[in-house]
Amino acid sequence: MAADPYSTLGVKKDASPDEIQKAYRKLAKKLHPDLNPGNKQAEERFKDVAAAYDLLGDQDKRGRFDRGEIDASGQERPRQRYYRDFADAASPYSSDAGFADFAGDDILSEIFGRQGRGTVRMRGPDVHYRLELDFLDAINGGKQQITLPDGSTLDVTIPPGISNGTVLRLRGKGRPGIGGGPPGDALVEVEVRPHPVFQRKGDDIHVEMPIPLRDAVLGGKVAVPTPTGTVTMTIPKWSNTGTVLRLKGRGVPRPGGARGDEYVTLKVMLPKNRDPELEKLIAQWASTDDGTGGRRHAMGA
Repeated sequence: MAADPYSTLGVKKDASPDEIQKAYRKLAKKLHPDLNPGNKQAEERFKDVAAAYDLLGDQDKRGRFDRGEIDASGQERPRQRYYRDFADAASPYSSDAGFADFAGDDILSEIFGRQGRGTVRMRGPDVHYRLELDFLDAINGGKQQITLPDGSTLDVTIPPGISNGTVLRLRGKGRPGIGGGPPGDALVEVEVRPHPVFQRKGDDIHVEMPIPLRDAVLGGKVAVPTPTGTVTMTIPKWSNTGTVLRLKGRGVPRPGGARGDEYVTLKVMLPKNRDPELEKLIAQWASTDDGTGGRRHAMGA
């Protein structure tokens, strides 16, 4: 039986969403398997913490747990059903009065009939999960796994170019049906983590690219990162900070095989170390500049 999620996270039952999130992050950072290689105890505790946060970090699930509708593992709690729940509308037994104490297999058997008349057949309920993706995994697609509260895993296929907030439906991966009914679905909401270099705008990728002063003035070739790898880009002569260059087809995949573009914003960088020769050259250039970008002749020339 799953432990109480509040106790697992070390928070009170009236804890705010922020307090729950902070407690989860603190424990996850301490117990993550990558930080505790070979430590089975830490791995099991991490699974418990992740399951507890999956329940309490979702306001709908937390409310249902607090009301006793689901247990600590997210499973539906069995609800006591009474004679009046199944009585025909035209039957005198459909009244709320007098039958609240009758429940059990013998009553239900009598209601449904020994030959299966009126058997309830219901589709199983859907289950909701949240899946965090790295930026590049969302762009390039692939296979991911979700660890469920009971320790089992659910395989998820990520289509290339999926955007933040998309909900994937995995048919038949929800709760079992009732009375032979079909199972529900698993609804997986995707949350894409930000990237330190790339920024997505629609189907296009934007990146800022530092370039040396030499390449800005004389032009050159630089290596530029893209979601699918590094490519070589040509810098035109006299490229200023703020110049935007386009790499066609290097953006986000679209349905049908096409891709968006990548836009590279140049940022001219001076050398890290002071260069007296460069300073002398700039001073000479400034002394003959007429202020409009043209040249002027020295006095008496």
